Amino acid sequence: MKRVIVDYKKLNKNILNLLVEKFPDGYADRDIIHFRNQNNEAIEAVEVRTEDTIYLVKISKRLADTMQSFEEFDERANTINDISEEVRKDEAADVDDK
Repeated sequence: MKRVIVDYKKLNKNILNLLVEKFPDGYADRDIIHFRNQNNEAIEAVEVRTEDTIYLVKISKRLADTMQSFEEFDERANTINDISEEVRKDEAADVDDK
């Protein structure tokens, strides 16, 4: 299995989605992994996995903000999709009534 260290700046939508799914209420101290990188710098990260890769996402204030923003955007998108679906159903019903 491959291990990849990812900074919040380089998060793609898939990894961000995995983070939000795994930590819907945010991550806690017990979720944080501590290690040193090749430059002997102390790193804190949270882990998410896919079938073939373990992602260690570096923790920062911006990571928490990014996760929160993504979750809010995703909720709004789902709400918009739900409303759009209802509008389509109503329009189809109007066509059937004519």
